[in-house]
Amino acid sequence: MPIEFKERRLPNGIRIAAEIDHDAATAAAGFFVKTGARDEAGALMGVSHYLEHMMFKGTDELSADQINQGFDDLGARNNAYTSGEMTCFYAHVLPEHIGEATDLLSKMMRPALRQDDFDTEKGVILEEIAMYKDNPFWVLYEQAMERHYAGHPLGHRVLGTDKTIEAMQRDAMLDYFGERYSADNTVVSLAGRLDFDAACDRIESLCGRWDATAPTRDNTPPRTSGDRFEIREDKVARAYLIWVAPAPSATDPRRFAAALASQALGAPDNSRLHWALIEPGIAEEAQSAFDAHDGCGELYCYASGEPARAGQIVETVEEEVAALASRVRKDDLDRLRSRAVTRATVSGERPGDRMQRLGRQLTLTGEYLPLERELEMLDSVTLDDVRAVLDEFPIAGATRGVLLPA
Repeated sequence: MPIEFKERRLPNGIRIAAEIDHDAATAAAGFFVKTGARDEAGALMGVSHYLEHMMFKGTDELSADQINQGFDDLGARNNAYTSGEMTCFYAHVLPEHIGEATDLLSKMMRPALRQDDFDTEKGVILEEIAMYKDNPFWVLYEQAMERHYAGHPLGHRVLGTDKTIEAMQRDAMLDYFGERYSADNTVVSLAGRLDFDAACDRIESLCGRWDATAPTRDNTPPRTSGDRFEIREDKVARAYLIWVAPAPSATDPRRFAAALASQALGAPDNSRLHWALIEPGIAEEAQSAFDAHDGCGELYCYASGEPARAGQIVETVEEEVAALASRVRKDDLDRLRSRAVTRATVSGERPGDRMQRLGRQLTLTGEYLPLERELEMLDSVTLDDVRAVLDEFPIAGATRGVLLPA
C-alpha cells in the first residue's frame, strides 16, 4: 500500500501532517517549532537550545522523572535537538503506543520553567559549551559562521556563549517561549502506521488552547563577508581549515545541483578532494557539504592535516574549487545521484526518518514535497545545472579560516 499524505490545521494554527503507511511496523511523532539560534536577540544567544533542555524538566502536572519514565514505559526512542532554524521534540514507538507518545510530547511542550530548574540547567549548558571548546572543528566552524554572516543572526552559536548563558534570566526565557512557542509556529509531524483523525483529535484536546502570536522571521539573504582569519590554540596539534561560501536556499530549485556539486567536490570517498588530498597523504580529512536554510544556504569545505602542510592544503583545495566546473563529469553525477537515491529510499522505509523529513520540510519551507518528487528533481539535474550553480554561487572568495597550534 502506498504512502498516504494527510494534513489538518487546527483553529489556533497548529499544522498537523502525516505520511501514513499502513504496512509499517512502527510509528513516529515530532513537534517542530520554527525557532532557533537565528531568531534570538544577540543578548539571548543560546536561549532556544537552553529552552530545549528545560522542556524535559517537567510541567505543572508532570515531573521530569514522570516524563522520562513515561517514554521508557512506551519503549520509545525519543529525544530533541535545536538548530539555527528550528527546535524538534520527537518519539518513535510501536504503533499501539503512538497516541500515548503524542500525549506526552504535547504535555511537555508546555513546561513549568521553574527558577530552580533554570538555575540547575545553566550549569549543564555551560559544561556543554566547554566540551565543544575542546573540539577543533567546532571551534573553527563557529568562528567561520560568525565571520561569514558578518553580524547577522545566522552566525549565532546554537549553544550560545559563556557570556550570554551566564547573563540569561528565567523571565527573558519565559518571554521568548511565549512569543516563539506558539500554536501558529508549530508543526506536528507524524509517520508510519497510525490513525490520522484520532491523532489529530488527541493533539487538539491537549494543544487546542495554545495561543497564536503570529511570530515572524526575516529570511532576506544576508550579506556575507569573504573574510580571511587565523586562530592559534595551545590545545591543538594539527592544522584545521574551513571555507564557507553562499549557496541556494531550502526553496531554491538549484539546491539539488548544489548538493551534487558539493558531493562531487568533497564526498567522503571518490571525490575531487579525496583524490587530491587524502590519497596522496597531504591531508587526513577533506570533505565538503551543502546546507540549505530559510532564505539562503552555504557550501563549506573542511580539511585537516600536519601544520607544516597547511599552505599546501589551502592551495590544493582552492585549485580543486576553481577547476570543479570544468572537471566534473556526467559519470560523476550518475554515481552521486545513485548514492543519494539509495540513501533517501532506505531512509524512506523508516517512519522515524519520514517523520523527520516531513517535519523539517514543512517547518523550513511551508510546502509538502513527496519523496518521490524530490528524487525526480534530483534525477533531473544535468551537468549544465551543476556548472551553472557553481557559476552563480562561486566558492572562490569564500570565507576562509585556519586553526593552528599556538
